[in-house]
Amino acid sequence: MTYTPPVLAADPAPRHARLTLAMAEGLVLPDRPVAVLRPRAGERFDPLEMSRLHMAQGFRPDHDALVAAGYDVAVAARPAPAALVCLPRSKAEAFGLIAQAAGQLGAELVLVDGQKTDGIDSVFKALRARVDVSGVVSKAHGKLFWFDPRGVDLSDLEFRPITVSDAALGQFQTVAGVFSADGVDPASQMLAQALPDELPATLADLGAGWGYLSAAALSRMGVQTLHLIEADTTALDLARRNITDARAQFHWADATQIALPGRVDGVVMNPPFHTGRIAQPELGLAFIAAAARILAPRGRLWMVANRHLPYEGALAAAFMQVEIVVENGAFRVWQATAPKRTGAGKGAGIVTRRRR
Repeated sequence: MTYTPPVLAADPAPRHARLTLAMAEGLVLPDRPVAVLRPRAGERFDPLEMSRLHMAQGFRPDHDALVAAGYDVAVAARPAPAALVCLPRSKAEAFGLIAQAAGQLGAELVLVDGQKTDGIDSVFKALRARVDVSGVVSKAHGKLFWFDPRGVDLSDLEFRPITVSDAALGQFQTVAGVFSADGVDPASQMLAQALPDELPATLADLGAGWGYLSAAALSRMGVQTLHLIEADTTALDLARRNITDARAQFHWADATQIALPGRVDGVVMNPPFHTGRIAQPELGLAFIAAAARILAPRGRLWMVANRHLPYEGALAAAFMQVEIVVENGAFRVWQATAPKRTGAGKGAGIVTRRRR
């Protein structure tokens, strides 16, 4: 299986259908720019003209796909008379975006749109208790509602730093919406503890998030350069705050497409396996392929993942030697050595080597 970055195709969450219905039923938007927060690749926003839409999207694959489709896209939202919040998976992030639209953007009208699977019903219920909802439409297993934010105080919902502590590595700053915002991910912690005392001179952390695994790698001997590669600009900005080591280099990029100046000697990663609510094992497979591609001939990969994910075959096909370093009932840590180049050899065997 291979992973293909998102392209603008079929609308995965039919926002255009709800916008069309709402405008047919009397919704009037200011005839000026509309800030669209967290749009995804493939979504449509007609009947709104493309020229009026100012997209705010910091996830690199979606950002690049929207740019390629001709939208005006920035990482941060810009002030606008109207703001449309495309509901993300995290409820805390959703409320933070709504508070941002209602406050910092100076909007006169805030629209919130999402699928039932995104939690739109609970968000609607919570907001309806605090604001006068001007209108609501339900269609295509989702809901769109809107309100006038002027005179409404939602500042208690704004994004605020979260402090995460680790006994070995200290404190980190996170924020709602990034992976593992409320605490160290147990799989990442398992990998951090399994890393050897000495690591190769040049490393890459694919999907670095807010920097936990990078901090663990930098605590080992031998590291001279560490590339933190992260698609989510919010997470990468947090990593810049959390990792102040001069050996760290930061890249806002899709890890599956990354091109570094040269090959690296080692890779650490806890690859994601979903971008929405549906599991996408092919995303982890693409991370494995990317790791093999950027590693030097004798390079090594340290990777952790849920035990049930189908990664063993991909690792065996991509590397000459693959070892299970440690595992428990939920997770498994692999070390893979010597990436194969196209056409090289048969698949490697999986060797179990447990560490204390």
